Amino acid sequence: MSPICIKDTGKYGKGIYATRDIKTGELIEVSPVLVSCKDEWKYLKKTVLFNYCFTWGENYEQTAIVLGYGSLFNHSYTPNSTFFNNIENLSIDFYAIDDIKVGEEITINYNGDIEDKSSLWFDVLE
Repeated sequence: MSPICIKDTGKYGKGIYATRDIKTGELIEVSPVLVSCKDEWKYLKKTVLFNYCFTWGENYEQTAIVLGYGSLFNHSYTPNSTFFNNIENLSIDFYAIDDIKVGEEITINYNGDIEDKSSLWFDVLE
């Protein structure tokens, strides 16, 4: 059984929630990606896919369109999980950085670094 599910957050659309307790360090999700070269970014920016893309590549010069649950994790400046680009596996892997209780929303910091409080392209609701 998957440790996560999609639910309405009640404040900003869909989000990912724990269906059971998840321990610190546990792998939560492996989301496959479709890689798009930097020349295609100008087209992606004009679509709804823009909101679901991650930077990709050794120098982050590409874009990854994330499949599976990966594109539905919401942002927080105090996240309970983090993600790593798994270049070899063509996936983004999500891990718990805190113990997460059943029913709790699972969040990531969209800036990539859990300590990074840089502004984003939308107003952050905490």
